[in-house]
Amino acid sequence: MTRDVAGRFAVAGQACAAASAMLVGLLAAATCAAQAYPTKPIRWIVAFAPGGTGELLSRTVSPRLGELLKQQIIVDFRPGAGTTLAATLTAQSPPDGYSVLLNSVSTMGINHSLYRKLQYDLRKDLAPVTLFAVVPSVLAVHPSFPARNVKELVALAKANPNKLDFASPGIGTASHFTVELFKLMAKVELNHVPYKGAGPAIIDTMAGFVPMVADNVSSLKAHIDAGKLRAIAVGSEKRTDALPGVPTFAEAGYPAFEASSWWGVLAPARTPAAVIERLNAEIGRALATPAVRERMLAHGAMPVPGTPQEAAAKIESEIEKWGKVVQATGVKVD
Repeated sequence: MTRDVAGRFAVAGQACAAASAMLVGLLAAATCAAQAYPTKPIRWIVAFAPGGTGELLSRTVSPRLGELLKQQIIVDFRPGAGTTLAATLTAQSPPDGYSVLLNSVSTMGINHSLYRKLQYDLRKDLAPVTLFAVVPSVLAVHPSFPARNVKELVALAKANPNKLDFASPGIGTASHFTVELFKLMAKVELNHVPYKGAGPAIIDTMAGFVPMVADNVSSLKAHIDAGKLRAIAVGSEKRTDALPGVPTFAEAGYPAFEASSWWGVLAPARTPAAVIERLNAEIGRALATPAVRERMLAHGAMPVPGTPQEAAAKIESEIEKWGKVVQATGVKVD
């Protein structure tokens, strides 16, 4: 080997060594950063207005999660545009683990097919952190409403086509599409009155401005127990322990009916894997805390933590399921 060739190999070797050292340094820095995470408060973005299931879940879990992460969890309600406002905000946030989104099947399944154009790509711009909870949907009515069960509601709706209104927390929410699915199966026409969150929808139904409201059992249970609303049916496959006296839509003659609201946590895409893993682990521990679990179950919310991979698989299955319903209903949002 000539001296020039040897010299070139030596220089190349030094360059490789330097590059390797730099790579090791970057990996070490990333590892240290992940181990140090979090070093400041975490913004917990909620895609709904206060007064609904999003607030109940957040207020129940965030104190314990803050203890585990040794940082404050700041609950930030960002309702609007069928949860797309909060999803867009999260997708555009720095991918550092300090902005995460608590969202429902609206974001994780329905909106993908419902909206003609979104400012984010669910698969490319948001990263699954964990599954969080599953909450049955409920159709409830004002106490003065004449129909007392699903059979009577169907008869009333067929006798009064396009004359009965139902409220929901917003276009594209699981609650909205619970009723859209029911309309398809029962072959009835009901008018949708979307609100910006569960709270306003429930208040107007209790006041008699709207005869029916669809939402999660967690939001409606207290009002049903107090006699301010009357439950017609729940959307889960089996009756919920939170409202054991309320039949399922399946019991009422629609055996294929299942419409529960799945909740999960997303982070901006490109959030470091180690940070995702830390969030996943601590959220799982928070959900497993007896006091947290008991309070959620008492309000009809079943904790269902899982891996990021399980969350990703669930998102894909929900996109497929609700895509078919959206297509069948013909509902689209620009």
